[in-house]
This record gives sequence, structure tokens and C-alpha cells, in this order.
Amino acid sequence: MTSSVTGTRPLRDALGLLKDREQVAERLLESSAKHSFDPDTELDWDAPLEEGKWFWPPELLSLYDTRMWRQMSEEQRLELSRHESAALASLGIWFEIILMQLLCRHIYDKSVTSAHTRYALTEIADECRHSKMFARMIQKSGSPTYPVTRLHHNLARVLKTLSTTPGSFACTLLGEEILDWMQRLTFPDERVQPLVRGVTRIHVVEEARHVRYAREELRRQMVTSPRWERRLTRISSGEAARVFSIAFVNPQVYTNVGLDRREAMAQVKASAHRREVMQTGAKRLTDFFDDIGVLQGVGRRMWRSSGLLP
Repeated sequence: MTSSVTGTRPLRDALGLLKDREQVAERLLESSAKHSFDPDTELDWDAPLEEGKWFWPPELLSLYDTRMWRQMSEEQRLELSRHESAALASLGIWFEIILMQLLCRHIYDKSVTSAHTRYALTEIADECRHSKMFARMIQKSGSPTYPVTRLHHNLARVLKTLSTTPGSFACTLLGEEILDWMQRLTFPDERVQPLVRGVTRIHVVEEARHVRYAREELRRQMVTSPRWERRLTRISSGEAARVFSIAFVNPQVYTNVGLDRREAMAQVKASAHRREVMQTGAKRLTDFFDDIGVLQGVGRRMWRSSGLLP
């Protein structure tokens, strides 16, 4: 009798997790039907940019409160915001293309009629619109695009090919939650260009669903995955945190604004304000990762070395 009960409990647990997964997906699908946007018609792309407005809140710019920042003119600071906004949008596009491929991998072997799969396809459609929206914003601002380094570009190829399911969702949250925190400060900020505020508002509303989907799935995966996969997720997320924290600042921005690239990078690295911004932006995520067992062992040390965890 004991053997029979023991044998059926894992099955009941698995069925419960699947039911929960479907319920979450159904709620997210309902939300998507009510609160989705078409940026091409929702935003006024023909309106001229406003003179003297920021393209990103100044406190979130990499050089804010450094010696170099204090020596810059207001015009140069505004120009820095234009280029950093374009660099972050470029980073967002790169990341969303990776995410779309990871989501396609995730659902490849799953039931095509499940709510979980239907929501993944809905999210992929959202990310397509977001990538086009970010690209159009860069174009409208008159800034160049800022691709990541060739090394990081190729490291992402490895991630897309070899990442485990929990590793994929951990990386998804890393890419989404810090930018989401910054955008939540951006869209209500009247100092910022109306177009940028509109773009970030749409992204925040729709990204909230993506974060919920990834969090719930990662929580399930950290319970059901084999031990080796959970260990690998801790390490891969730590490495992803290191790469992401580096990619968050594109040195070419400083050159294009007329600053000494090497000196600017040194001041950003030494900036207590910048460190606080990045750690505050990551705190909700690192608290969640700590709660579900991602920040353990060598993975935690890697997160600390990235500068995103105190």
C-alpha cells in the first residue's frame, strides 16, 4: 500500500503543476486580449521631437553624478541621453530576438492546443511588435544603432542552442526585469520625450505579462527539473548576469557624444550611483531568484561579480 501511494504522489504533483500552468496561461491570454497595443497606430510617429527634452531620465544615464557628468554642458547631457536611449533599445531588440527563439524551442515539443503554448505564441507576437517599435524609435531619434560586441553576439548563439528550459527562463527574466524597472520610471516622467514615454508605457504594460509567464514557469522548473539542470541554471544565470551588466553600457555612445571613451568607462565603473541604480533595478529579480534557489553556490558569487547583487 505504501508503495502504491508513493508511486502516485509524483503523478498527482505533476498533474497539479500542469493544471496551474494552464490556469496562469488562460489568465494571461485574457489580459492580452484586453490590454495589447499596436505601436504603429497607438503612437504619433509624425510628431516632431520636443526641444530640450530628455530621451531617458538623467538619473538613469550611466555617467550621471560622475566628475565627467558635472563637466558636461546641458546640451551634451541631452545628447548622451539620446544615444544611450538608442543603445538600450538596440540591446532590447537583440535580447528579444534571443527570447523569441528560446520560446520557440520551449514549445516545440508541447501540445499546440494548450493555453501554455498559445500564450507563448502570443508573447512571441508581442516581442515582434516591440522589436519593430524600438527600431522605429531609434530611427525617429536620429541615433545610430548600437549592436552588442561580436563576442556577446556569438555567446548568444551558444545560449540559444544549448540553454536548458530553466536556464532560458532565468535569462529571460534577467533581460526583462531591469529594463522594465527603468521603463517604469521613464513613462510617467514629463521631462522625457513624449514618444519615448509612449514606447516605454506600451512595453511596461505588455511586459508585465511576459514577466509573470517566465516567473511562474521558472518556479515550476526549479521544482521539477533534475538536480544537474538546476545547478547548471545557477551557473548559466550568473554568467548571463555578467554579460548583461557589461552589455548595458555601449562604449561607442561616449565616442559619438564627443567624450573620452576610456575615461568615461572608468568613471562609470567607479560610480557608486550607477552601481546603486543597477542593483536597485535588479533587486526584485534577485529577491525572486534567491527565493526559488537560483542564487546558490558559485552562481551567487558570479552574480556578485556582475555588480547586480550587493
